[in-house]
Amino acid sequence: MFGSKRKQTKAEKEQRLGAPLITYYEPKSIIAEQYRTLRTNLEFAQVGRDVRSIAITSSMPMEGKSTTSANLAHTLGQTGRNVLIVDADLRKPTLHRTFKLNNEQGLTTLLANPDLKFNQVVQKSNELGLYFLPSGPIPPNPAELIGSPQMSALMSELRDNFDMVIYDTPPVISVTDAQILATRVDGVIMVARQNFARKDNVREAKEALDNVKANILGFVINNVPFEEGKGYGYYAYYGTEGDEE
Repeated sequence: MFGSKRKQTKAEKEQRLGAPLITYYEPKSIIAEQYRTLRTNLEFAQVGRDVRSIAITSSMPMEGKSTTSANLAHTLGQTGRNVLIVDADLRKPTLHRTFKLNNEQGLTTLLANPDLKFNQVVQKSNELGLYFLPSGPIPPNPAELIGSPQMSALMSELRDNFDMVIYDTPPVISVTDAQILATRVDGVIMVARQNFARKDNVREAKEALDNVKANILGFVINNVPFEEGKGYGYYAYYGTEGDEE
């Protein structure tokens, strides 16, 4: 009917509002505990390795990569680490909505303007215990900016100045950005949404990351049912290298 509004799906509402920061708003929930478990598993994955920068991605959109990025960054910040989260999704950024911060300046303006300093665009939340670098305005050439020497130099600088840097990246299959970033970080975490992600897509995404010799630390499986009586939650973590299935 003319003038009527189509009812938004839950996924569309989350996209509009930004990823839910469950570890902050519902710290005692089962889901928040799963993120703390993810943090612990990440610490074990770091044993014997110097893992200080991580890219978080998925095979396709709407699988929960931004939610994982935001909540993992928050749980890491709660331990007293010097944590930075970077919205490196220069096509559909959402993290500025999650953290309720402006996106007027960010990664894109920093890369495009050599006179601009990192301290001029980074935003700090003392309440959340972390730093945030938003994407900035969406550029006409995201892949070129991500693959630029300026981006490579910035990532090296950030790694040297923070205990942990988390990059929320676009999905692997959609564009090449995640593959480029995967070659410049210490590790990659892939997110897959149960009963949504196609096995062939997940396999294709993993092969794409393997082709650039990405260090895949593990997988976050989203929308996994908990034990009987506890309902459904968002995240569980398992699997590392060598588990093809």
